[in-house]
Amino acid sequence: MQDSIFVKGARENNLKNIDVEIPRNKLVVVTGVSGSGKSSLAFDTIYAEGQRRYVESLSSYARMFLGQMDKPDVDYINGLSPAISIDQKTTSKNPRSTVGTVTEIYDYLRLLWARVGIPHCPKCGKEIHQQSIDQIVDRVMELPEGTKLQIFAPVIRGKKGEHAKILEDARKSGYVRARIDGTVYDLSDEITLAKNNKHNIDIVVDRLVIRPDIVRRLTDSAETALSLSGGILYVETAPEGERMTFSQNYACEDCGISLEELSPRLFSFNNPRGACPKCTGLGMQLLVDPDLILPNPELSILDGGIRASGWANPKGDSISRMYYDALAKKYHFKLSDPIKSLSKEARHAILYGTGDEKLELHYERSEGYGTLKREFEGLVNNLTRRYGETTSPGVKAEIEECMAEIPCPECRGRRLKKEALAVTVGGMSIADFTYLSIFKAYT
Repeated sequence: MQDSIFVKGARENNLKNIDVEIPRNKLVVVTGVSGSGKSSLAFDTIYAEGQRRYVESLSSYARMFLGQMDKPDVDYINGLSPAISIDQKTTSKNPRSTVGTVTEIYDYLRLLWARVGIPHCPKCGKEIHQQSIDQIVDRVMELPEGTKLQIFAPVIRGKKGEHAKILEDARKSGYVRARIDGTVYDLSDEITLAKNNKHNIDIVVDRLVIRPDIVRRLTDSAETALSLSGGILYVETAPEGERMTFSQNYACEDCGISLEELSPRLFSFNNPRGACPKCTGLGMQLLVDPDLILPNPELSILDGGIRASGWANPKGDSISRMYYDALAKKYHFKLSDPIKSLSKEARHAILYGTGDEKLELHYERSEGYGTLKREFEGLVNNLTRRYGETTSPGVKAEIEECMAEIPCPECRGRRLKKEALAVTVGGMSIADFTYLSIFKAYT
């Protein structure tokens, strides 16, 4: 094999009859000013010729689908091997993108965990197995006698489409109601779903009241729901609406927790089936940070020691001043005291509120003095609530000055819901594996 690639008379695009020798098995960088012909040499000449030669080595049947490839404008190229080209791409700013998702390596990992992963109970950590119909019935019959419940068969989960045939088949099979995206519909009505939206459809299989004599009916209804949905059923109590998920695939007998069928979507933080419900798969949450509310503990409340939208610089007749005065009276401090000198209980009440305990608020109006008794929700809770309720960009921007991105407390930054993180391959969850360096992952 030659030690170099020889290019003779390259004339593609703006190349002017270039001759070049490139060493093999070396990292070679082609540099030059814009328009000098770097891409013309690397891609349009060397890569194009390597690709053309590879295609010509295929059978005539295969070449029929690939089309004819033109020879680059060059006298000859010697020492060339089949080549690959990696497209240049701008850096993605999508917070959901990782090296694994951009390179599509993560797709193979999701498939691996879905096919050979060992599921564990996300609560107790015990390895779990498939549930039988008898185990499902026994678990439901443990509910208190008189409990009202409904049995649902989840036939569509997070799929786009109108799903008209699914609904029509359910109606023809004798089912009366279906819950679509959280709303229960009568199947005899005309139901039109948005084609481009994702939908969840649960067929209402039966409504029951827990009694000793319903075992047979419950068994039949559970078998029907499992056959409709492919092995999963929901049992929801009324009026609480508490859901019990059962699966013929995997379930923990001790904790009564069931897992869905393992599929690649369960391990995707870009899919509602796998994403952590708290942070929606981002791994981070924008939350109110107490250290940003009290940035300088050397200052007092009156001197601007509190930095919070609507609560800074309290005036004598403001609502914030009424609450501060009431807190000062209850926890025995002055508004002119440095915040660092306040007791731990006082600082906690300022940040997180007084719970159910009411403060005595004194106000002064033109008609006279008055007293109110109100709970205090605390600055952290107040800012969090207002941030979720407001539609004003200006108010959001003010509150965001006291917010910081922190790892999601639910998934601890791992992006996936607990059921996905409880599946292991070689003793590791998919999130643990992706945290490894490439060298450690390979070895």
